[in-house]
Amino acid sequence: MRPFLTLLTLAAAAAALVVMGGRDESPRLGSPPVPVASAPAAPLQAQNGPPQATPSPLQDPATAISLDGLDAFGLRFKRQPRAGLVFDMRSGEVLWRRNPVQPMPMASLTQIMSALVVTERGRPRERVRITKAALRYSGSGVGLLPKGRHVPLEALLHGMLLPSGNDASIALAVHVAGSERRFVRIMNRRARRMGLFCTRFVSSHGLEPGNRSCATDLAVLARTTMRVPRIARIVGKRQARVRFPIKGRRLYLNSTNPLLRSRYPGTIGLKTGSTDEAGRCFVAVVRRGRRTLGVVLLDSPDTARQATKLFGAAFRAD
Repeated sequence: MRPFLTLLTLAAAAAALVVMGGRDESPRLGSPPVPVASAPAAPLQAQNGPPQATPSPLQDPATAISLDGLDAFGLRFKRQPRAGLVFDMRSGEVLWRRNPVQPMPMASLTQIMSALVVTERGRPRERVRITKAALRYSGSGVGLLPKGRHVPLEALLHGMLLPSGNDASIALAVHVAGSERRFVRIMNRRARRMGLFCTRFVSSHGLEPGNRSCATDLAVLARTTMRVPRIARIVGKRQARVRFPIKGRRLYLNSTNPLLRSRYPGTIGLKTGSTDEAGRCFVAVVRRGRRTLGVVLLDSPDTARQATKLFGAAFRAD
């Protein structure tokens, strides 16, 4: 009888584990399971929906984001962003959060990963041939890409990161990988290597809602890309003048970053995005004294206003 009872006990324990595993509703999109954090709930946690997840073991400790611990301050808006995060760019400490691991469309924030892949695989002095694919774009674009001509890679990088040029994204993708489809596969592999557990790309520019991420993954991506000097130099510019094969030999580009445009003190990057499905999205980086903070906003009614309020509260909480 005892062996039989032992088997029954083991079977019951296994069934309990299966049931418990089925209750984990953390968002994943094809990535390995991410453990749920055992830390105490942060302020405003109850209305934030999905369970909080710890950083993936794949993440580089130098760029990982920690969701453990309590928020440093509480801040509510009359109209809340769907998701958001305030974090320390150096330590990865989270100071404020809202739905930090909820996947949602990210619009042109996609181009942050595109820039990372391009800088890892392309040299600044390379020249990019403008193909038909780059001219068949939708949404925002540089708009002056000369078909069949060769354009400096760094000029296109400016055109992608400052005015969110979808044509520049496609031209760079085709140059680096031979086609945008192959480039997107590289982007997704890079995301997996970084441990971005709720991120998936279907294009190099983000116009489609299939490009999805969450505030935590975008914070990791921001910490990673701001360590790349080529990217950091570009995204810190309010305006740029680059060499280009057009009349006058110069192309003038303006950043869509509302904090740079308004000369918000200490702003050093990063990127905006907007589509009907994603709403207004924004990743911003501000440095004051020895501290550098980042803000991620997804589907925000007013990115400039909400980012400045979050930065103000975060620096005061220091």
